Amino acid sequence: MKVLISGASIAGPVLAYWLARYGHEVTVVERAPALRKTGGHAVDLFRPAMDISEQMGVLPRIERAATGAERMTVHRPRVARPARIDLGKIYGVTSDRHVEIMRDDLSEIYYDATTSDVEYVFGDSITRIDGTGAVVFENSAPREFDIVVGADGLHSNVRRLTFGEEADCTEFAGAYLAVISVPKALAAEGEFTIHLDVDRMAGIYSAQHMADARALFLFRSKQLDYHYRDVPRQKHLLRQAFHRLHPDVNRLLDQAESSPAFYFDSITQLRLDSWSRGRVTLVGDAGYCPGPAIGGSTSLSVIGAYVLAGELAAAGDDYERGFAAYEREMIGFVYRSREFALMAARNLIPRNKFGVWGLVNGARAISALPPSLGRALANLNPSGLRLHDSFKVKTYDVPQPTRQR
Repeated sequence: MKVLISGASIAGPVLAYWLARYGHEVTVVERAPALRKTGGHAVDLFRPAMDISEQMGVLPRIERAATGAERMTVHRPRVARPARIDLGKIYGVTSDRHVEIMRDDLSEIYYDATTSDVEYVFGDSITRIDGTGAVVFENSAPREFDIVVGADGLHSNVRRLTFGEEADCTEFAGAYLAVISVPKALAAEGEFTIHLDVDRMAGIYSAQHMADARALFLFRSKQLDYHYRDVPRQKHLLRQAFHRLHPDVNRLLDQAESSPAFYFDSITQLRLDSWSRGRVTLVGDAGYCPGPAIGGSTSLSVIGAYVLAGELAAAGDDYERGFAAYEREMIGFVYRSREFALMAARNLIPRNKFGVWGLVNGARAISALPPSLGRALANLNPSGLRLHDSFKVKTYDVPQPTRQR
């Protein structure tokens, strides 16, 4: 089949890799002029996504690019002594196999695994898709494809063209996320330093191989009035949200004016119960984003891409049967991820002082436990902390590549 994928971040290249392995002719179109290599934030890969990455042969490179954050220091207003958290034990409780990596690094690794078998078209986007698979582009000449896949994120252009405006299928989770690139000297090596208060959290981290650091901001709010392209307004709203939290946080916010990269968006959850229509389907955040930074969306994207390619192959490339099987395979995990993300939003951004106390001391307790005991306790509730390890990765019959990589 001739397949068009919109989006070259995470789900797009992973899907392209597996579709090419099954012998399909794959084109990926990306609105950006090149892979994004500035800004971005750290993302998590849990055991199922790690297993899939290992099958792709890219796991050693992923592990080398890990952020390497081993500890977390938590400062709270009116508490003199910061809390020290062992991040290794926290990750060990949540997953048997985990890595934290910068999103842009992960995207580049998956992209590099596909370049010999996949056509990439940068600096272009889809403007129309008709029922026969004919696609009109903003800059390129029209082309025809057997199927089109939207892997273009939470604000998916393909979803808008196929399903209507995204407001019809999204739900605001009551919080916002911002990320700023800041000088590396502001971050402590191997440490995630955060300032935690009621309704807001600000932190900073880096990685040994990075030339800069990332300042991360999460805050609870009613829905704010701003245009997604109005960066000055976004920076103003961010300053308002973190007013008088701590002088260190003010210094991070001061970097926003000169930062080479600034990201600001609502934490929004997609609520589509089906993500296929005709010859079009969606994968990753474009179809079932549980909420940026809180729902394991990166691992979910990797899993969804792998499953979509595998189910299409299992259906003998009958896209209607393949799409239906893909949705059946993923829907339960998507629903559980949504609920997990809402729970995470409540806990990671506490609504009151008791919530702040509980979050910090819960993390302290896990840090104090032997790793085996922490994992055993977490296993008592697989839909809780260990949800992201609960997906059972199917084995699909993958043919040998027809071309040498």
